[in-house]
Amino acid sequence: MKDTKTFGRRTFLKGTAMGAGLIAAPAIISSKALASSGELNFTGWAGYPTMTTDVFPTFTKATGIKVNFTEQPDQDSMFAAAKVALQSGGIDMIEPTIDRWGGWNSNGLLQPWDPAKLAMDNYLPGLADGAAGTRSHDKDGKLFYVPSNWGTEGLVANSKDAVLASPPSIGDLFNPKNQITVRPHSALVAAGRWLEAQGKLPRPWLDSYTDMGAMVQLWDLALDFAIKSKGNVVQWWNGENDAHAGFVANGATLGQCWDSTGYNLRNDGYKYIAPVEGAIAWHQGFVCMKNAANVDQAHELAKWTSTPEGAALWATAFSSNPVGKGAAKMLKPDVAAFYSATFDDAALAKLWWWPDQSADFISKRGEYADKYKSA
Repeated sequence: MKDTKTFGRRTFLKGTAMGAGLIAAPAIISSKALASSGELNFTGWAGYPTMTTDVFPTFTKATGIKVNFTEQPDQDSMFAAAKVALQSGGIDMIEPTIDRWGGWNSNGLLQPWDPAKLAMDNYLPGLADGAAGTRSHDKDGKLFYVPSNWGTEGLVANSKDAVLASPPSIGDLFNPKNQITVRPHSALVAAGRWLEAQGKLPRPWLDSYTDMGAMVQLWDLALDFAIKSKGNVVQWWNGENDAHAGFVANGATLGQCWDSTGYNLRNDGYKYIAPVEGAIAWHQGFVCMKNAANVDQAHELAKWTSTPEGAALWATAFSSNPVGKGAAKMLKPDVAAFYSATFDDAALAKLWWWPDQSADFISKRGEYADKYKSA
């Protein structure tokens, strides 16, 4: 996951100005799924309207499979819904990030994918193989996670009013001259990473992800630092809609947000910036519920999303990077230009990939986020 050469946006986005639309490409669909023409109960991210207007209708046209889409604002909400669905049913497939599926699996929520029903050769190098491939399997070698798209979390800044260091830094989030919108746990990560960059931590920040004792030691320091400048927070965000409202409704001049937020606000006086310490990078994908009723249909959606057309549509919906070979050539030119302007080679080399996060870590992280919000 740390080999940014295999994840480089410039590599993915090179040669994308081939027209404003998406070029159709055939999906590889099994005869069994075509014969069933069934349904799929899919739970995913809220705030991306083209999923229902463009993505799922195109998939249905290609396969005959109808997608029943349930939106959730964040992964914690998805996880809670999955735990309920384990008893009541109603969810076949969900879209978390690679650092989170292990905690889901340890709670007995998931079943493995059947690689024979997918098209693993469709994926770009480094996304389903290599280190990412290792992280997608359990210790017994079973495949539990397949990629859907990837992107970053960096600085969204009001071009006129944000107060930025030179070069811009995650430390700017804690400058009282800025009004900010942040996701609580991401803000604490920013605080910890900034303290580390300043030489103010007793040990590496990454230690907190593998040692719970180290987590308490380091996150206590990050929490204390973040609380001291909490007065400049104008809104917390958990999903795309909240982050967008933090700027347009509540006057935030700076935020640490997903690249999709920066893209959506790019024509409204905001810019998306990779901080000098490196933007946080995320790897998003699919898991299959242990009690899924429509397993074959779930495999068909995962496979279709690895095709050039499916990967391009999915990435465009999230204003992110595609996972399938040939998909970059189908992205809209303005999406390609946005990312190319943000991530030069130096910024790519500094990407900070979310580490694996155990269920115990996530629970403790939630406690720190709650303390930050309530302080």
